[in-house]
Amino acid sequence: MSSTASSGRRWDGTPARPHRQRALRVARDSPTRLLRSAQPSRCRDCGNRIDWYTRTDNRPVSLHPHELDATTVPAVSRWHVCSGIAHPAHDDTPWCRIPHLVLCPARTAPTPLSPQIAGLRRRLALHTRRFLDTGALTPPTPDANSPATGPEPCRPARPIVLLLHTHYLAAQPIDTIQCVAQTRRRHRCTRTVLNPSAPTGTWTRLPATTGRRQLAIPDGLMAVYDLTHLTYAEQLRWRHQHCPAHAATPGAADLALCDWEPFDPLLHHQHIHNRLPTTARHRTQARA
Repeated sequence: MSSTASSGRRWDGTPARPHRQRALRVARDSPTRLLRSAQPSRCRDCGNRIDWYTRTDNRPVSLHPHELDATTVPAVSRWHVCSGIAHPAHDDTPWCRIPHLVLCPARTAPTPLSPQIAGLRRRLALHTRRFLDTGALTPPTPDANSPATGPEPCRPARPIVLLLHTHYLAAQPIDTIQCVAQTRRRHRCTRTVLNPSAPTGTWTRLPATTGRRQLAIPDGLMAVYDLTHLTYAEQLRWRHQHCPAHAATPGAADLALCDWEPFDPLLHHQHIHNRLPTTARHRTQARA
């Protein structure tokens, strides 16, 4: 029998003993309704642990789950968390957080790196190799949304949505966008945001512009799922990514970050489609 005391954690840093569940509530003055206990995840590229946080601009950011000595982290990579919100700056403490993208062994390492950060990257690379050897991690496949020479799909994988007079890029098709709220059993709601019994959006063609930026495409138009004709409350429900049941429950906490990404025609040009989505292709046109 080994006389070495157990550290209480496995080789990849996860707790060896399950923690007793306790009731969690979202404070009324919290700037985000996201439950922190539900946000630990794993990088889909390297398999290492990450923590998801909401940035000051409401975008998600993945941070390394442990604090690091601030003197070993480049100034541009120092983050701190306050009231559940991640801030891209140092708070003048001896410790700071660092984005996982800086440490991810599946990505090119930024230069220069301190010896401590380089050593941490090597340890994470060893974890990734072990995940691959044990079958716990599947190597990422090429992006299915990359530009192709074939015909445009009838059902955009990442449609462009107009709500609250702002263009957003959805993470999945309109009819599969899932509610992010927590159920009574502490699981994520399985309902979709799209409600067939309520007024829905309409597909239309709008100029491919965002503010003063403009992208030159054949006729300057793109297919957009327009929700601006709905009521303000209904558009807010879509923005918060809640199903109708949880939209009527103001105290419901969120178990996941909203998938909306502010649309930029220069960054997301591969997701611009000119033809409006249809339910099915006409076989005669396909043969022609």
